Amino acid sequence: MVITRTRALTGAISVLSVLALTGCGASEVVETEAHAVGGEGGTSYPLVLDNCGHEVTIESAPQRVVSLDQNSTEILLSLGLEDRLVGTASWTDPVLDSLSSANASVPRLADDAPTYEVLLGADPDFVTASFGRHFNETGVVTRDRLGETEIGSYLSPTDCDNGVSVNGGSSRTTALTTDALYQEIRELAEIFDVQGRGESLIADLEERAATATEGIDFDGRTVMFWFADTKTPYVAGGLGSASLLARTTGMENVFGDATDDWPAVGWETVVDADPDILVLGDLQRDRFPGDRLDDKISFLREDPLTRTLDAVEEGRFIALHGAEMNPSIRFVDGLEKIRAWRDTQEDEL
Repeated sequence: MVITRTRALTGAISVLSVLALTGCGASEVVETEAHAVGGEGGTSYPLVLDNCGHEVTIESAPQRVVSLDQNSTEILLSLGLEDRLVGTASWTDPVLDSLSSANASVPRLADDAPTYEVLLGADPDFVTASFGRHFNETGVVTRDRLGETEIGSYLSPTDCDNGVSVNGGSSRTTALTTDALYQEIRELAEIFDVQGRGESLIADLEERAATATEGIDFDGRTVMFWFADTKTPYVAGGLGSASLLARTTGMENVFGDATDDWPAVGWETVVDADPDILVLGDLQRDRFPGDRLDDKISFLREDPLTRTLDAVEEGRFIALHGAEMNPSIRFVDGLEKIRAWRDTQEDEL
């Protein structure tokens, strides 16, 4: 992704903005004749981003934001931008405990995807999404349509491969890394002129990830990540966020050859793969059969096929929230849970 910046303000207006910030404090929003100035004063507006094949021009820091995915919402909340959020949607789990207070006053437009009419009802000037399906013709609204109504949009780089949305109908060609997540944090921080907060968030994630993975090595033990659905289970492919957790901890994804992030497979295929460890999605929703952890475990132990798996007989289950298996700041929580489980299994693996 290429970022270019141009200045739209004259020198006189820039001086006026600096004086206003000096008098009122850098965290306050101050109106000038050009646009609202706030944050840290490090972003030059208009800011032009090449965002997954779309050129996005940010004239000033957005004031009314709708986030269409939990992953995006938790980044915005972590950056201290809850006062800008006028709506959120598409939740798989409760918000992080550390963000619950900030999230308490933010309207939830829908547990899953909202309609276009509900989105417009929030009167946003900017819409973010973690997954490109929301911006498809069959999704909430296309980015072009938002642009026609002068509503800006942003798609997470974690869902972008060669300028095309992976979740919007394409496939990955290269494995996801944390660089794409950190790019998202940095770009959102730049859009809202809170770069210092973005760098602090990244530093915290990097430190926690290093601690969680220090000395950990599953020595090639095989693993399957099961996100949802008991009929045709959605499991992690080899290039997405869940496989990133496996690679980082020395596990081998039994469906590592699949290029889709979450391909649907048959249980016979799972039994043939015979993974040593099962990572189970502990989703706090009821969208698909078996979203919840207890339902997954009950199915595995009762189904004639799956109950024969050694991992099921030995109870080698690691429970992760859906947000921890998706590309989000919660990948670190996933690493910490995997580390905690591994530390209890020293004599078992």
